Amino acid sequence: MIRLQSYLAGRWQDGNGPGTKLVDPVTAETLASASGDGLNMAEALDHARAKGGPALRALTFAGRAALINEVAGVLTENRERYNALSLANSGTTAHDTMLDVDGGIGTLKYYASIGRKLGEVHTLAEAGIEQMNKDENFRGMHLWTTVRGVAVHINAFNFPSWGLWEKAAVALLAGVPFLAKPATATALVAYEMFKDVIAKGVLPEGAASLLCGGGRDLMEHLKPGDLVSFTGSADTALMLRSHPNVQASNIRFAVEADSLNLCALGPDAGPDSVEFGAFVKEVTRELTIKSGQKCTAIRRILVPRERVEAVIAALSASLAKIKQGDPRDESVRMGPLVNASQTQAALDGLAQLKAEARVVVGGGEAKGCFLPATVLLCDQPMTGKAVHEIEVFGPVATLMPYDSVDQAIALAHKGGGSLAASVFSGDAGFNATFVPAIATAHGRVQVVDAVVAGGHTGHGVVMPHCIHGGPGRAGGGEELGGLRGLRFYMQRTAIQANKATLDAFIAKSATVSL
Repeated sequence: MIRLQSYLAGRWQDGNGPGTKLVDPVTAETLASASGDGLNMAEALDHARAKGGPALRALTFAGRAALINEVAGVLTENRERYNALSLANSGTTAHDTMLDVDGGIGTLKYYASIGRKLGEVHTLAEAGIEQMNKDENFRGMHLWTTVRGVAVHINAFNFPSWGLWEKAAVALLAGVPFLAKPATATALVAYEMFKDVIAKGVLPEGAASLLCGGGRDLMEHLKPGDLVSFTGSADTALMLRSHPNVQASNIRFAVEADSLNLCALGPDAGPDSVEFGAFVKEVTRELTIKSGQKCTAIRRILVPRERVEAVIAALSASLAKIKQGDPRDESVRMGPLVNASQTQAALDGLAQLKAEARVVVGGGEAKGCFLPATVLLCDQPMTGKAVHEIEVFGPVATLMPYDSVDQAIALAHKGGGSLAASVFSGDAGFNATFVPAIATAHGRVQVVDAVVAGGHTGHGVVMPHCIHGGPGRAGGGEELGGLRGLRFYMQRTAIQANKATLDAFIAKSATVSL
């Protein structure tokens, strides 16, 4: 059995005690264990600030981009081994693994390309100089500079590779050292990836740290200028964000939490339309990819009331074609949930939904960690409560009929804020009304019509070009989004001076327009 160690203060260290077991969700075999007990968090963070920060800030954006590209190269060399580890520790199919492993590598390469374009500079200047009074020489601009703290990245269990590297890529490009804490239950892939990168020596000392196991007193040792980027449950986010030291030190804190993402079928999309077919395909995909264990997965399905029966029939036929089982069988397209505790949590949530909705597609008993894809129907969603508040983190979604566009908009907002929404409609008038009306409740809205039905990236796929995050219960944070992602790791400062002085700053910066 493998013992996962932590890489802190420039050396590999092991925590105290037996730690937490990492298991194969198909066979229940114990694969590894990890413990963070007794590890010196203050030393780890100080080392990152003292060593990693200055080393990264000394490099230009192009120099940091070269490092990021080297990290991607190390991971690419070993991707097949990571794929096998992902299957064993997370029960992922080949496609599921690709989203995680290749997604992490692809995001690194994307941010390396951004860094190369920014060039041999250390700062970013927002486009535009403002004249503020009658003196034409006295003007103002905004300059972005790298913060001098350390970024703590706390990641969820469902994407051990992508979750690690999508945060790391942006932090490294901004010039900020990071300490990553993967969710222990599925940390095997993150650990092996990190071990390979450290062994190659591609990053400066202190630029990257890894904590495997519990964080314990990690929040107590943060200092002003440090940052936290968290992905996980809203309850855990609230606990960490409310920590007295986090509050007293005004730690910049980004959260991606629970999300009741929706998918809406437009009133124009009849059963024979391209949009209807694309809608059924996407809902099926979101229920089965990673067995519904994605923070962006569809949880609420809005359909015109007159289309409910057609949607149920189409989803039933589509899901019936999905084979669930051991992903070592290449014909399997849907694996298990990651462990017994997550399966039980999903069953508990499903039981709460059944108080307001009835199963109309799939369902059935869980066998071990295998939970069948399940679609429920809530006939009167406007009066429902649990269906708008309970996120089952698994292959479960609820159909909600709407009787008017205004009602569909109201239902969208009842989710309290979500990461993603998708709209399947070819009606320009409906889209022009519906999309802006729900945008304030969503971090991303994807509109699919016949033109893009065969080429869109998918409701649940996070692309680094666009922001990832959402308002309200989704946490209120933002990640990625190209250059927008750098803002979290940099300080924007208003500089007021002689125009010639400002021009000198601009000459030594990359100008950005956001």
